[in-house]
Amino acid sequence: MPGQFESIPGGGAAVALDDVEISIIRSLAVQLLELIGPGPAGDAPDDPLAELFAEGPSEPPADPVLRRLFPDAYSDPEGASGPKQADEQKAHSAEFRRFTENDLRAGKRENALAVVRSLDALAAESAGEGGAVLKLSPAESQQWLRALNDLRLAIGSRLEITDEDDTDLLYRLPDSDPRKPMVMAYLWLGGLQETLVTTLLP
Repeated sequence: MPGQFESIPGGGAAVALDDVEISIIRSLAVQLLELIGPGPAGDAPDDPLAELFAEGPSEPPADPVLRRLFPDAYSDPEGASGPKQADEQKAHSAEFRRFTENDLRAGKRENALAVVRSLDALAAESAGEGGAVLKLSPAESQQWLRALNDLRLAIGSRLEITDEDDTDLLYRLPDSDPRKPMVMAYLWLGGLQETLVTTLLP
């Protein structure tokens, strides 16, 4: 079980994590939360209806990581359809973003929070033992899967990974490369994500 998720009775998943691994994943999840930011009305809005009808931004985020996490719904990066169609797609993307990004951010925030909470509970349980086995329910497993995907997208964006060829190059980076720790985290999270996907297959 070390380093990989395995199925457990009831449809959940489990993985053995040591204290360092717990700390790394928690730190990355907290950084993701800070990047996503708080909800538009805060964590406890005075008027839930106001939050329900709140409109989000219409422009893509300036941060490249956030642009990767919240891409345009309609895009024509090469402008192959012509300027008129490109303008229409931009308008459609702005409208779609205005009514969906707040909900998307809330979902990603909740997934990352679920990771932090479960790791905090695990760290308390394993105090002084150097690690423990994290056991997730089916619902928690889905939250972890989505959060791991977001973490890999975020790190991949920072590393400027755009396709599988870029990933292959990461394995050949010298230890002296300053990106090496981030690359190791990216590859490790990918392994965790892959084994978690396997446990959730019917």
